Amino acid sequence: MPFHFRRLEIHDIILIEPEVYEDFRGFFRETYKHSDFVRMGIKEHFVQDNHSKSVKGVLRGLHYQKNPNAQGKLVQCIKGKIFDAAVDIRKGSLSFGQWVGVVLSEKNNLILYVPPAFAHGFVVLSKSAEVLYKCTGEYSPEDDRGIIWDDPDIGIKWPVKHPVLSEKDLGHPRLSDADNNFEYPSIAPLPGGK
Repeated sequence: MPFHFRRLEIHDIILIEPEVYEDFRGFFRETYKHSDFVRMGIKEHFVQDNHSKSVKGVLRGLHYQKNPNAQGKLVQCIKGKIFDAAVDIRKGSLSFGQWVGVVLSEKNNLILYVPPAFAHGFVVLSKSAEVLYKCTGEYSPEDDRGIIWDDPDIGIKWPVKHPVLSEKDLGHPRLSDADNNFEYPSIAPLPGGK
């Protein structure tokens, strides 16, 4: 298998390390293989690819789309270096409001799987960075939502003090006020109503 999968502190978020084959010509690596990902439990169907380029200090996020158009993401940095963060926003989850952050770069080749019902954002640490991410849902303007990057109730330890943000990202609410329709799945009752 050309991938090594590791579940992070929030069990649903998975860090993926592809095997990289290098020689004098350059390198080759697989970035996605449906059968391997399904074996690891990533069963979503990816329907849209996005590519962004940003300069140092730019922070994009925290973004999510509401149901019925929630997006899971498979994120990788192909040029430069970013700090990538995901936040559990599923009401009723034991990890609600908790976050996980990792450095993704063209050197470490790591890929982060962020499931639907998680807010996502990243900040650029290098002079510039290019980020590719696959999405499980197409962009839906009417369901596009966000949470303010520095929400103290979440407490992400961003590695920058004064990031560059869009007007849209500056206007996002805190998690406690966010328009969020994600509920953590309840446990099904046992047979016999017990």
